[in-house]
Amino acid sequence: MSQLTAPGSPTGPVPVHGPVPGPRNAITDVPGLRVGHARLPGALALSGTTVVLAPPGGAVAAVDVRGSGPGTRETDALTPGNVVERVDAVVLTGGSAYGLAAADGVAAWLEEAGRGHRVGPDPAQVVPVVPTAALFDLGRGGDFRARPDAATGRAAVAAAAASPEGAPVEQGAVGAGTGAMTAGMRGGVGTASAVLPGGVTVAALVAVNALGSTVDPATGLPYGVGDGLRYADGTPEFPLRVPGPEAAERARRRLRELAAEREALSPLNTTLGVVATDARLDRAHTRKLAAVAHDGMARAVRPCHSLADGDTVFALATGTAGPPPARPGLLPEHAAADAVNALLAAVADVFARAVAHAVLHAEPATTPWGHLPSYRELHPEAFA
Repeated sequence: MSQLTAPGSPTGPVPVHGPVPGPRNAITDVPGLRVGHARLPGALALSGTTVVLAPPGGAVAAVDVRGSGPGTRETDALTPGNVVERVDAVVLTGGSAYGLAAADGVAAWLEEAGRGHRVGPDPAQVVPVVPTAALFDLGRGGDFRARPDAATGRAAVAAAAASPEGAPVEQGAVGAGTGAMTAGMRGGVGTASAVLPGGVTVAALVAVNALGSTVDPATGLPYGVGDGLRYADGTPEFPLRVPGPEAAERARRRLRELAAEREALSPLNTTLGVVATDARLDRAHTRKLAAVAHDGMARAVRPCHSLADGDTVFALATGTAGPPPARPGLLPEHAAADAVNALLAAVADVFARAVAHAVLHAEPATTPWGHLPSYRELHPEAFA
């Protein structure tokens, strides 16, 4: 799938230049990364946890927090200059601050696998560092006390470990995105990847739960589709039709009606993400990837980084592809920066595309709290 198509425009193959989506168009296109989701059981529960599991030996990790209401764990450990350079897993979870308990189950699973920061002569003497961020979804299933715990985290990391390398990633209202919403519409988990001309892969996984909207009121399309790519055969990533402003206004009216029918809850939200590359990067450049990913968030979610959002992005660099390639003909002192700049441009794009995938894959749901409409329900014209 790539570039959006207006009604009646051609959608046939066209020449492709520049980045293309990876084989799965997912964060698992970065070799060695695996993803697992777990949903909290119970008829009144609408929450869950997602784990991105690094390959054995971990990955260089960093974080950038821009929201004003973050719920996080182990983010200080990722500051450049601190002792822990690599991590084995990143956790995204629902449940607000309560949901941070999911990291306990992930840490226990990693310890049992002998994975973590070595602290003694025995290989089993490890302390797993498990960076975690939570979004607000309390009460959306009907039970305010239904939130992820250590068992949910263990189930998510076990699902990640059991998946084959390069497996597709389930998207929509799953894992950390189970109870996610964006401007009254259902959010969820989305992912995307890009393979750069030099062969390096850049990818993102997001849990979209924003105060702001992901839909352009002028077109009725998700903002993120404007960053869509074309596959190697020329087919577009987002073969959507433009609903138009009248359809977009109908959708907004419907959202207002549904919001009035639901019990008022605190308008707390948070969009979470993990960006990753197989390029070899140091901690400082990995942190820059996390920072620039917020540019993609700002393209795809408007507004973002509000007082009611705890927007947080983690970055992982596995290094399996070596250092990122620079353009030929540059002076040596300019080559390294040029190579990283290409990654930075790509990471903003893949983050925006992952946001669009999240809302396009979400399905509607009705809970005791109220009806949660999806993009597909509100904008059927886009899929005509």
